[in-house]
Amino acid sequence: MPGAPSPVGRWITQDGAAIIAIGPCGGGLCGRIARILRRDPGAAETDVNNPDPRLRHRRADSVVILAGFVADGARWRGQVYDPRSGRTYRSFIATADGRTLDVRGCVLMFCQSQTWRRDRGE
Repeated sequence: MPGAPSPVGRWITQDGAAIIAIGPCGGGLCGRIARILRRDPGAAETDVNNPDPRLRHRRADSVVILAGFVADGARWRGQVYDPRSGRTYRSFIATADGRTLDVRGCVLMFCQSQTWRRDRGE
């Protein structure tokens, strides 16, 4: 069975607010905020909701939000960090066509999905 298609590259989030750059890190893949395209009014410029007080001063435009992703059949599994809530969730990502990326975050058996599109400027 072939491995999961690689999600390496730059992706625009479903709400069009940011570009996430996914690439190798450690033994898997990670994704960081490469650029904020649209900031919510009144949004902090740092990672103020991080549960680790030492990380709350990090600039929001460089936070790693996808971490530890490893191939798992036709998808990749790892963790997704939500800087808006400061929470980390079990996550799965997959791209069937190379143009869109299904990003799923889960708590227990309940999951929410977003569809990101490839950044054409890469």
